[in-house]
Amino acid sequence: MNILFEEDGAFKAGVVLADNAASLQVELPSGKRAKVKAANVLLRFEAPPPAELIERAERQAEEIDTDFLWEVCGDAEFAFDALATEYVGARPGPVEAAAVLLRLHSAPMYFHRKGKGRFRKAPPEILQAALAGLEKKRQQALAIERMVDELKAAKLPAEFPSLLRELLYKPDRNKPETKALEAACAETGLAVPRLLEKCGAIQDTHEYHLGRFLFEYFRNGTGFGEFAPPAEPQELPEAAVRAFSIDDAHTTEIDDAFSLEPLPEGGMRVGIHIAAPGLGIAPDSDLGRVARDRLSTVYMPGRKITMLPEDVVERFTLAEGQTVPAVSLYLDVAADLRILARETRLERVPIVANLRHHDIEPLFNDETLAAGLPDFPFRDELKRLWELATVLEAGRGAAGQKNRKDYNFVVDWSAATPQGSGRIAIDERPRGSPLDTLVAELMIVANSTWGGLLRDARVAALYRAQTAFKTRMTTVAAPHEGLGVDCYAWSSSPLRRHVDLINQWQLIAHLRGETPPYTAKSADFLAALRDFELTYAAYADFQRDMERYWCLRWLLQEDVREVGAAFLKEGLARLERIPLVVRTLSLPELPRGTRVRLAIDAIDLLGAEITVRFLESLELPGEAAPDAQIDEAGEAEGEG
Repeated sequence: MNILFEEDGAFKAGVVLADNAASLQVELPSGKRAKVKAANVLLRFEAPPPAELIERAERQAEEIDTDFLWEVCGDAEFAFDALATEYVGARPGPVEAAAVLLRLHSAPMYFHRKGKGRFRKAPPEILQAALAGLEKKRQQALAIERMVDELKAAKLPAEFPSLLRELLYKPDRNKPETKALEAACAETGLAVPRLLEKCGAIQDTHEYHLGRFLFEYFRNGTGFGEFAPPAEPQELPEAAVRAFSIDDAHTTEIDDAFSLEPLPEGGMRVGIHIAAPGLGIAPDSDLGRVARDRLSTVYMPGRKITMLPEDVVERFTLAEGQTVPAVSLYLDVAADLRILARETRLERVPIVANLRHHDIEPLFNDETLAAGLPDFPFRDELKRLWELATVLEAGRGAAGQKNRKDYNFVVDWSAATPQGSGRIAIDERPRGSPLDTLVAELMIVANSTWGGLLRDARVAALYRAQTAFKTRMTTVAAPHEGLGVDCYAWSSSPLRRHVDLINQWQLIAHLRGETPPYTAKSADFLAALRDFELTYAAYADFQRDMERYWCLRWLLQEDVREVGAAFLKEGLARLERIPLVVRTLSLPELPRGTRVRLAIDAIDLLGAEITVRFLESLELPGEAAPDAQIDEAGEAEGEG
């Protein structure tokens, strides 16, 4: 006696060695013996041999028309052997019955299993839906195959243009376009951006890198949509000062300005005036929510994405010739440059000049200060403020950063180069110039003074703290060891940073004797801190990445083949002309700061990568070059 039985979803046949009613001992064609439950036996037969039964049944099953089989069976549940009898028109043999069973089992869309050897035909609507799905999958597979062939032939499939950003930056692996792209990359050995560039989908490498950032942080675009205009600030007194700002040529969000009035006995009253959008924008207003969503202005060479709409910035920026709302800190300074008193006011401040670095620095620098300043507007005010700043800097125990450099990136978008639209100019200027010191020290005074004011008044504020060389945002007025102050609350850039705007709202409420918008433990306050810190860091990373990209563009634009650099450590060197750190395995271990000459072998703008080769060592430096870093003084006022 032979049996056909089901085991683990497969059909097997074997010779019965022992039949114990509930179970059978069976020998399979392979010679292996198995114990089979009687409930799993579907067919008992004498001939043909088990192996032949399976082989012949499989051949016959291939010849059975599944659609016909579905048509002839009724709607009720049935056993396979009953349908085999109806299909054959007589009592089926073992091979015929097994063939029908195999065909039923292989067509789950047509026949739903209801038990061992039992089935029920699928309802017509369910079958049609299943067949449509199967056809859709078939068509999709054909489309994927076509798209793969097109990509391999460097042709962009018609389905790709509308999905390019998604395919480049965050592909959905369930979409056929993504499956085709991944398959084509696997077959060509090219990365996704490289293959799409080859297909003509990436024609501007700058837009590719910018697009990645915009896709993640500005998915809905950089526009602001509709918003209610800022409120008109309450009537404010007008300050009897002549205030001026100091910024680079490209600054439009002018947050700070200064004034100076002589006092008897050689003293002076110094005014630090900060733009006050917080007087016209409420936290729960349309523009308050815009600032909460943006969190900061985004800076990059040649472009920026402002935190607030341009017309709102124009309304509050400290522009020359305007009298604008401001939060002012006045310092009464003795003749020996000791600060005798501090006073904070809400007022309207007349701005008489916007001084620009490129105009003032040739006249006001270390050399001209030593030799005697020439005559120029605000010469005396700048000199007195710089003298105060040097005392403030020494009082903090801070060392000047004279050996560091800043770089200005200027992109002329009207010019074109072989690398794409935009011609880059990178200008070098020493960090720690008299103007830098002046602005940074007065910003540190303002931020630390107002931080202390809010702390002492028990008004919640967001602080910048540094301990053990780790800088973080916090709601606690902790020391900032790097700056040498006991607390430091960013308050001097409310047009550019949401944290500064929050602190300004808190400060305004305190000065007016009103309830502050936030408490230290409010969910919105803590969420704003967390989101700002994460987003601000991401924006800073993006700015550094784009500066690296434009450094590579500059090297190609200027056709630089060899370049001088300073050795840093372990294969790293900093180029001399531009702020770019490169790595090369050919660089030997040298004393830190050793000048070397490197050959530029390749630059890849799509990957923002450079390949350099060590050529030779030059003379040792007189002083080791410092690592690149951003100090809090520059961070307090810097455009980025």
